[in-house]
Amino acid sequence: MIDILGRYLPVLEWGRAYDRNALSNDVLAAVIVTIMLIPQSLAYALLAGLPPEAGIYASIAPILLYAVFGTSRALAVGPVAVVSLLTAAAIGEVAEQGTAGYVAAALTLAFLSGGFLVLMGVFRLGFLANFLSHPVIAGFITASGILIATSQVKHLLGVSAHGHTLPDMLGAILAHLDQVNWITLAIGGAATGFLFWVRTRLKPTLKRLGVPDLIADVFTKAGPVAAVIATTVAVWAFDLAGQGVKIVGAVPQSLPPLIRPSFAPDLVSALLMPAILISIIGFVESVSVAQTLAAKKRQRIDPDQELIGLGAANFGAAFTGGYPVTGGFARSAVNFDAGAQTPAAGAFTAIGLAFAAVALTPLVYYLPNATLAATIIVAVLSLVDVSILKKTWAYSRADFTAVAATILLTLGLGVEVGVASGVAISVLLHLYKTSRPHVAEVGLVPGTQHFRNVKRHEVETDPALLVLRVDESLYFVNARFLEDLVQNRVAQGCKIRNVVLMFSAVNEVDFSALESLETINHRLSDLGVGLHLSEVKGPVMDRLRRSHFIEALNGQVFLSQFDAWSALKTSPDAQAAE
Repeated sequence: MIDILGRYLPVLEWGRAYDRNALSNDVLAAVIVTIMLIPQSLAYALLAGLPPEAGIYASIAPILLYAVFGTSRALAVGPVAVVSLLTAAAIGEVAEQGTAGYVAAALTLAFLSGGFLVLMGVFRLGFLANFLSHPVIAGFITASGILIATSQVKHLLGVSAHGHTLPDMLGAILAHLDQVNWITLAIGGAATGFLFWVRTRLKPTLKRLGVPDLIADVFTKAGPVAAVIATTVAVWAFDLAGQGVKIVGAVPQSLPPLIRPSFAPDLVSALLMPAILISIIGFVESVSVAQTLAAKKRQRIDPDQELIGLGAANFGAAFTGGYPVTGGFARSAVNFDAGAQTPAAGAFTAIGLAFAAVALTPLVYYLPNATLAATIIVAVLSLVDVSILKKTWAYSRADFTAVAATILLTLGLGVEVGVASGVAISVLLHLYKTSRPHVAEVGLVPGTQHFRNVKRHEVETDPALLVLRVDESLYFVNARFLEDLVQNRVAQGCKIRNVVLMFSAVNEVDFSALESLETINHRLSDLGVGLHLSEVKGPVMDRLRRSHFIEALNGQVFLSQFDAWSALKTSPDAQAAE
């Protein structure tokens, strides 16, 4: 019974082997991650347009639930930059920021996202995430990083500016430049510069001074905390809030509240599609991180169970004052590097954050929004990878087009359009690539039984024998392409007496493709040309036998292409006579 339950409750599997060594490692990792998450959670809530406490609330119950249902030993679940941006874009369409309706919409969005993830997990639909190709994901994340960083510039300047697209944001910022609060700019600029220095220079400096790696890591991860403390003290000591510096203000000093999302039909229908998009993006990011970290320790994760784990985490956020969450790269990498052995490290992190929510929130009253904006900017700029454009341009023009289009659409029209367009572009790219499959005319490599492309190798050919190697599965998109190709090639070679379709790379033949094969067979029969197949895979052959195609075939099916060559090639004397 425990083994059966372990499939759905991974905590039972790793919990049975939990020992003192794992406990000490998990506690140490939790301390380091908690230090990093306190300012980061506040900052991401700001990015989502929610009260700062929502970021902490979204990092407590979701982590505990993922520890029970998730399969990754190191994945840290909570608010992340891209999902926070998507959340702001989605609920900004149905409620005004700063209102109770805005917070309620965030809870509903988390619930819908959790429901969709759980359904995908139960029905094992994790493969749907594959509809987002890597180039499209890279383009979307790069554009999102630019949007997120740009959206925080207003906090660094101390101005009011709104917008969900790059042109709107830049226009709003430029229109309010005359309202810049120079004290806010000084605080934000100093915090940004300090955080960049901490991220890039502090650890190497400490290591040169002989500081152990672990301590150097702790100091590096605590950089945002140092920035928070320094700027908060400065605002309090010099009463900078009275000089126009915007601060976090009062944060409830309590554990996450138990609260029910709104299920109003109009709200649910408005947020359903954004919830699906957030779920897919979040799952892709999370499972990529989880698989990368698991591979480093020769562990494995179950993508379908990960869907259930992430769904449970979002349900937790929906009923405890949070908003949609997923596994984040930065916090998971810190968790892994700090030595986390099991998901219990996440549970200890949740305890640390719960303590912060109860005891430390009064200390952030004077925390300037500019510092949180600096934290976000420094974190998300690592997501921006403009080099993907150069790489895809050199490798594949189609992939470059996908990346460039996704970036431009996301920046110009917003993140929701960018995600939807990315999915559409991925699907269209697949259809385009497979609609014109690579079909090579092949010949025999002398002295061997191997067949290679006549345009790339010195091979033996027979003018009366046409051998075409089909390098793609055949289905409705490309069936007509093969039909036209064979017809045109036979029309060009009047001496052709036999055509062999080499099916070594064909894994599927759908009904449309079957009809095209029947048409090819019928046309070649009328011309007195034989149609043959070679190297047909077992499952493909099984399906072909269930039709009348094999019976009507005017040629043969050969086990290997060399068998077909040996049986069908014209003798040297016959070639000379011709």
